[in-house]
Amino acid sequence: MRNVYTVKQVNLYIKNMFTQDFMLNRIYVKGEVSNCKYHTSGHIYFSLKDESGTIACIMFASARSGLSFRMREGQKVVVLGSVNVYERDGKYQLYANEIILEGAGLLYEKFEALKQELEEMGMFAEEYKQPIPKFAKTVGIVTAPTGAAVRDIIQIASRRNPYVQLILYPALVQGEGAADSIVRGIRMLEKQNVDVMIVGRGGGSIEDLWAFNEEKVARAIFECRVPVISAVGHETDTLISDYVADLRAPTPSAAAELAVYDYRQVSEQMEAFLSRMRRQMRLKTTLERRRLEQLELRLKHTHPQQKLNENRQRLLELENRLRDRMQLLLEENKYRLAIYTEQIDGLSPLKKLSQGYSYTELADGENVRSVKQVKDGQEISVYVTDGKIKARIIEVEDGWKR
Repeated sequence: MRNVYTVKQVNLYIKNMFTQDFMLNRIYVKGEVSNCKYHTSGHIYFSLKDESGTIACIMFASARSGLSFRMREGQKVVVLGSVNVYERDGKYQLYANEIILEGAGLLYEKFEALKQELEEMGMFAEEYKQPIPKFAKTVGIVTAPTGAAVRDIIQIASRRNPYVQLILYPALVQGEGAADSIVRGIRMLEKQNVDVMIVGRGGGSIEDLWAFNEEKVARAIFECRVPVISAVGHETDTLISDYVADLRAPTPSAAAELAVYDYRQVSEQMEAFLSRMRRQMRLKTTLERRRLEQLELRLKHTHPQQKLNENRQRLLELENRLRDRMQLLLEENKYRLAIYTEQIDGLSPLKKLSQGYSYTELADGENVRSVKQVKDGQEISVYVTDGKIKARIIEVEDGWKR
């Protein structure tokens, strides 16, 4: 008997065949949406059909974040996913990872090719990004003259700072000739020497926004000497203009907030800085005044007049000390002199004479101290306390006789 397989084995075998087929693991399938149902679980069940047949499809809730539109019957779409077998039913189906409208699919491929080319040329590199001036005086705007984008920019800018000048270049932002119009606007506002430029529009489909994916627009933004803010009001995708611009804003309103500084906030900051500066000045003045007073006091102590006064006072003190010292020495010397006088007075011959003693000398003035100096009949002079006595020696006796 031939080999017999279970249904499960057959389905598993077929599933493995699909899994091993590289082409079926990542495939783009285009067709018309049919039998589209959004399940409460978040999954989307639908079919793709064309004139020859139908294929069942499912997009799980985890993959829906990349879906930028709501699917409906009859839409022409391109689905990126993998074909595999659901073993329980034995049916194959397309598991969708991305879904884009059919026209947008070709544009998306073109977008990816241009993006890669410009990135390889370095046009997205951070080193070429110009800083957005913090206090812009003139803001250039390249957008449609009517619409929500320009109204939002004017409203936000006027509210934040009514003194900033807004210069609008009314450009085509959609359809034929839009890219050339945007390029002319960028170059004209660059010649006006604006401080910063906003280039953008409101949201829309990828076809509506395609002018901002054109290479000529990207090159005009890259070569512009004025900082450029890309402000296209789309939410999910990023355009070429966003990559090449110096700054990307999610919406035109956000671009106005980035380009125009808030006058009231800056004014409040200036008031706060002024108040702080005044406090610092007062504190600095007080500290410097105290320092000046200290220096003035030091100057008084080191002033030449002060030195002269100090030296004069010192001289007076020294003079007084010298006078006192001289007076003391004089008193001491007077006292000593009095002592010497008394001593001398005690040794004075006149004093001795007044005590009954006398002084005898020969005619030639020689003092008579011994009997051997005289002889009988010789004249001598005898001095007493009140005069002189002339005498003649009658007799000389040798030795004392009592």
